[in-house]
Amino acid sequence: MNEQIEAVLELYHQRIIEERSKPRVEAPGGRDGGQDQRMRAVGPETGRLINVIARSLKAPTILEIGTSFGYSGIWLAEAARASGGRVISMELHGYKSAYAKDMAERAGLADVIDFRIGDAVEMIAALETKVDFILLDLWKDLYIPCLEAFYRKLNEGAIIVADNMLGPDPNVREYGLAVRAKPRISSVLLPIGQGLEVSRFGA
Repeated sequence: MNEQIEAVLELYHQRIIEERSKPRVEAPGGRDGGQDQRMRAVGPETGRLINVIARSLKAPTILEIGTSFGYSGIWLAEAARASGGRVISMELHGYKSAYAKDMAERAGLADVIDFRIGDAVEMIAALETKVDFILLDLWKDLYIPCLEAFYRKLNEGAIIVADNMLGPDPNVREYGLAVRAKPRISSVLLPIGQGLEVSRFGA
């Protein structure tokens, strides 16, 4: 990982530390009004893990569901460039996607990320390509609808990483059951970060 990318990650890390040091206050309209400024980033440990996994794939098409402010996208884009792949990053709010794109440009990685804005389930359904790696990190009640949308678009050997799986939201437990019930998927829950459900599609 070059110094340019490391410098951008350090900017994110400073913001993560600052955010986590303050009391958690939800901004009004965070989901629908587009005023939420919290990063809710996966954190360095999870970032390194998804980077390592994605780097192990050959020219992968990587789907990031939930761009937020772009932290995890930097890790994924670095892996995509190293392995000859590309990233499709989906986000509901344009202001978050714009911030993420600016940071990707600072890191010299914008050319490997396709930023898309809109409803995640609809955009997944409209995908004309199959995918090799998925990071699922958006509102938890959308985990299962997203799973249903991307399941038929998985290439053989595709990896799915779902974040926040050890949180209190019952939707994450339901997702864990749902992904394990899918044919040809094997899955494991890892106590990394806020909990990661790592699943693989195929024989």
